Amino acid sequence: MPEATFNPQGLKILAANYLQDVDLSLIDKAWDVVVKVHDGQNHFSGEPYLMHALNVASMLASMHLDLDTILAGLLHGVLKEGVIVEELEEKFGHDVAAIVNGSTRITEVQYDSKLASQAENVRKLLLAIAADIRVLLVKLVDRLQDMFLLDSVDRETQMDKARETMDLYAPLASRIGIDWMKRELEDLSFKYLHPQEYADLAGRLENSLDERQRYVDEVIGILHDKLAESDITAVRIIGRPKHLYSIYKKLVVQNIPLERVYDKVAFRIIVETVSQCYEALGVIHANWAPVPGRIKDFISSPKANNYQSMHTTVVGPSGHFIEIQIRTEEMDRVAQEGVAAHWAYKEGQKVSTSDARLFRELKKLVKSLHEVEDPREFLDSVRGELYEPDIFALTPGGQVKELSIGSCPIDFAYAVHTEVGDHCVGAKVNGRLVPLKHHLQTGDIVEIITSPNQRPRRGWLDLVKTSRARSRIRNWLRKEEKEKALKLGREICERELRNNNTTFRKIVKSGHIRLLLKTLHCNTLDDMLIKVGSGAITLGTLVKALQPPELQQEKEKTAAELPPAALAAQMVSQQPSDKGPGKPGISIDGIDGMLVKISQCCSPVPGDPIVGFITTGRGVSVHKADCGNLLSTDPLRWIKVSWDGIEDKHYKVGIHVSAENTRGIFAAVSSAISADNANILEVAAHVTPADIADLTITIEVANLDHLHSLMQHLRQMEHVITVRRL
Repeated sequence: MPEATFNPQGLKILAANYLQDVDLSLIDKAWDVVVKVHDGQNHFSGEPYLMHALNVASMLASMHLDLDTILAGLLHGVLKEGVIVEELEEKFGHDVAAIVNGSTRITEVQYDSKLASQAENVRKLLLAIAADIRVLLVKLVDRLQDMFLLDSVDRETQMDKARETMDLYAPLASRIGIDWMKRELEDLSFKYLHPQEYADLAGRLENSLDERQRYVDEVIGILHDKLAESDITAVRIIGRPKHLYSIYKKLVVQNIPLERVYDKVAFRIIVETVSQCYEALGVIHANWAPVPGRIKDFISSPKANNYQSMHTTVVGPSGHFIEIQIRTEEMDRVAQEGVAAHWAYKEGQKVSTSDARLFRELKKLVKSLHEVEDPREFLDSVRGELYEPDIFALTPGGQVKELSIGSCPIDFAYAVHTEVGDHCVGAKVNGRLVPLKHHLQTGDIVEIITSPNQRPRRGWLDLVKTSRARSRIRNWLRKEEKEKALKLGREICERELRNNNTTFRKIVKSGHIRLLLKTLHCNTLDDMLIKVGSGAITLGTLVKALQPPELQQEKEKTAAELPPAALAAQMVSQQPSDKGPGKPGISIDGIDGMLVKISQCCSPVPGDPIVGFITTGRGVSVHKADCGNLLSTDPLRWIKVSWDGIEDKHYKVGIHVSAENTRGIFAAVSSAISADNANILEVAAHVTPADIADLTITIEVANLDHLHSLMQHLRQMEHVITVRRL
């Protein structure tokens, strides 16, 4: 019987050591469910699943977590085997059921790609974490137990588990301050992601173990003596090797050999009071020279995960760089155990201020990712949000903001608040005005200057480094584009409705709107308008949906009988010419010129016959009526356009000039173009083997007459052979 081999007695003893006056019989009740569901099943590693469930629950108990979390650890796999949430809630309460549900991957829904499936599972996990942090603790322990057993699975599974652990679970452990688990997860992931580098580094460090231990003992002895001389009582001094992955990162980032990584050992000094932390720092710097830029005060400005400590790197004995961390006993407990150090769910214990801040940060993380729909962008944003910060900059009020290396004031502004980021126009760093592209450094005091008229710009995406800023900017740009598409779609639809002697009010009142939306595969009217404005629904598709079938067939037959060039010419000849003043350079058949761009493939200028093409997601692209690219597209996506309000505008066009390669020919051509009041934007020139100067010039002209006049003047030059428009 499985109960004889595996039983929860050891787990109950672990829990009884710290859970006083708590009914532990629920552990037996949960064990009965686990045995019923998992008896005879194996974990993916091949070990009995009952053993895995016990190991997860026992590790949670060793972390002194509450009974609900332990029960959820035991039961974390039962939902995948057919047990329903309601059954768990009835037997163990709402909290246990919610934790188990939140930590269970989505398996019953089929997604169109592995990426989409992964994104939805991560999204579900983050939402569950925001509701109850214990979901994350169960998932972290479950993943750590899995990582211990990866030796027994195939290489592909090892890589998948290790990559997900490195990208998601290790950073999440860091985010809630459980340092020992973060280090374990990173080292185990490193082992499977880069097995050769792991084995080489582990072997080389093992070979130098005795030498390193002698050095550690020497430094600890010196630290004890120097602190005692200053009447500072060190509760304990610890020297431990840095974990392998942190050393590997240093080797890769700094591109140095292992022999030059001097701070392979980190020293930790535990003192009694906060004031002694600063006194100890003074003693260390009085005896060993500090490395500039490597002193970090996380006591007065804690990290977002509540971590507090004083860090310094000094040139220690034998000229080796050594990193020293100084903290109190309580700080050390929080640094190692994170949120579990003063657990918010213990009986009768209130949530501490620091824990409340941590939970708020996690909720902000989830909220910031809520509007990111694309799976790849979502996962990239998650990785970016969880990435270990490299820079710690401060607000004028002393609040620390953690940023990626290379971050600029825009990143900082979005770290403060989305509204601050959206309206950021400038910044002062340490009291000095800096440009928005300025790179921030640790310790900078940053004051953001805002304006209600400022809006995010697409160019900001090239400046920012943090995923939070990037996702906020993209969200705003998407929202803006959606609003423009909605407006353009409404105007296009209203025009077509007028052509069919109806209005939105009439089709809504008649009930035909439901049929229209169903035909166009839209959920709402706004959804349809946005798709029309963005080009996702072509003009032809819209017309077909609005018109009677027999009339549409007649129009399609007429259009099908015309070749593309004739159809385009017909559209040009039918364009209305009575356009009013003050319009933009292009008018869309009665719609004001928004989401319109001049096509670069043919660069039409005023005077050229033109036709519009409704693109997917980029509005209307304007082509010359004889443009080959236009004629190869679907005529149902063409739309009538005309030049309008062009008096003070200039248009880009390309010309090609061939001339004899005489001295000063380029200057002469440039001078002739300038004399015709045209602006030169770009020039590409080369000389052929026949000693002909070929000049490709991009210029700005007012209209077609201006272009023809300029080209005629160029042809009349003495050494010019040919001039043609590109």
